[in-house]
Amino acid sequence: MVVLNRIYTRTGDDGTTALGNGERRPKFDLRVSAYGTVDETNAAIGVVRLHLAEAPEIDAMLSLIQNDLFDLGADLAVPQRDGKAERLRVVSSQVDRLERDIDALNAQLPPLTSFVLPGGTPAGAHLHLARTICRRAERLMAELAAQPNEPVSEAALRYMNRLSDFLFVASRAANGNGAGDVLWVPGQNR
Repeated sequence: MVVLNRIYTRTGDDGTTALGNGERRPKFDLRVSAYGTVDETNAAIGVVRLHLAEAPEIDAMLSLIQNDLFDLGADLAVPQRDGKAERLRVVSSQVDRLERDIDALNAQLPPLTSFVLPGGTPAGAHLHLARTICRRAERLMAELAAQPNEPVSEAALRYMNRLSDFLFVASRAANGNGAGDVLWVPGQNR
């Protein structure tokens, strides 16, 4: 259980922050940037949900995803170390659920004949924005995982990769199942 009765602690005034295991890192640390960008993805999804009154199925999926993203932030905030007690980690079943949701939404969509430009409905446009933030978080996580002694779980990396796919498919679903997609016309303005 989390209890927050004091919001400011002054401990970060020196430009550092604490990981979930108490270790202090600079606020510009790659691990902090990774879980901060996961949080940014979550906030962008919160904005999307304001525009889904007519798409309760997508809203319900995004509600689960927002909770997953807190799990993922907790996963990243406590680096996995050999011999230490296991903390909250993203697990394969969360990735599997995302894949099922992608398949369910994608089954209703016509095949693409062009790349899709971010836009369409407000929900669709915001889903595209969330997708690009998600991709940035994924890149930071991959960079972090490539560093010595900076473990990132395989399931967490898979989750973010799949989430960006979900957000793309959900944007098309929110755009009238693809009818409102804005398609790229190569060289249109030459």
